[in-house]
Amino acid sequence: MSDPNQFETTSWNADEVRLQSEAPSERQHPRKKRKFNWLTYTAFVLIVSAILAGVGWLLANDLCALNKKPLTATITVDEGDSLGKIAKKLKKAGIIEYKGFFVLFGTIAHASAKIDPGIYDLNTDMDYRALISKMQTYTPDSGTVQVTVPEGYTVMDTINLLAEKEVASVDSLTEAAKNYVFSDYPFIDNENLNDISRLEGYLFPDTYEFYIGEQSTSALERMLDNFQTKMEGELTNAVNSSGYTMDQIITMASIIQKESIGDETENANIASVLYNRLQTDNHETVGYLQLDSTINYAMDLLNIPDEDFSTELDSPYNTYLYQGLPKGPICNPGLAAIQAAISPSSTDYYYFAYGKDGVSHFFRTYDEHLNFVNSSMYATAAELQK
Repeated sequence: MSDPNQFETTSWNADEVRLQSEAPSERQHPRKKRKFNWLTYTAFVLIVSAILAGVGWLLANDLCALNKKPLTATITVDEGDSLGKIAKKLKKAGIIEYKGFFVLFGTIAHASAKIDPGIYDLNTDMDYRALISKMQTYTPDSGTVQVTVPEGYTVMDTINLLAEKEVASVDSLTEAAKNYVFSDYPFIDNENLNDISRLEGYLFPDTYEFYIGEQSTSALERMLDNFQTKMEGELTNAVNSSGYTMDQIITMASIIQKESIGDETENANIASVLYNRLQTDNHETVGYLQLDSTINYAMDLLNIPDEDFSTELDSPYNTYLYQGLPKGPICNPGLAAIQAAISPSSTDYYYFAYGKDGVSHFFRTYDEHLNFVNSSMYATAAELQK
């Protein structure tokens, strides 16, 4: 007989099941989504924008000389005044409002190289650019002066000549030569500043018309422009085809300029000596140029008196101690010397010496050279200058 409970299922309470299924959802407490407060954000943006706009407007007013009370003041720029000190004087006089902003603008505009020592009448109608321009001794009404810069002058020789002719002061020209960024001239080293020799070789010797009291950078740029113009076209193409850089060619040209006492043929022969010494490994010179003119230049840079001349002077310009070309040009060469450096004679000369006949004599061996130096025909550089 079968069990009556055999097919009986487990009993369950529908209400209880419903409560159990609903309980978890009722126990969960989901995070409420925060509403972004656009009103607060918008107010913040507007306030910050208003502040920035206000500051910008104040700076723009000072920069452009807008809405300023009429005022004229006499400002004295002393030798050695920094841009910050000049800004302080302008602020104290009431010409500008924001010293830091003037210094920032002046740094970007290279004002340090443009402003010259002097006494200036300035007013609040002048914007920053006008103030910097006014604080220069250059004025077109001051007259002009013609200056002939000889071939073979160094940068320092040129600066002293321009100062003597009242083009600009030695200090302002020296500062510009050392630290002004001549960005329009790819042949100038604008990375290693505070070195006057970076312009060496590129202040082209010629006759110029300068303003008396001209801006220092303007005077130097005129000479750099002349170099650039002279080198355009065939000469630049010839340099590019020579296997040497522009600086190397001008360095060789500067040595030729200092060593030559004759004509273009002599220039080309001296150039051949330089190339022969540089390019021949098995000769007794073994790449040493051994030229006094390069040591003389190093002595000038170091303010060493002539009587202390030594072939042992430790300098990258000493071609007795160091093989190859010196660090850079040793003067500003003329066009004939540059052309000789590009197109030397084809010779087997390795030596040359000055003769009392007013020309250089060239030799293949050191013995030939020595015989001439010990003869009555030899003339020292000092004797030639008499």
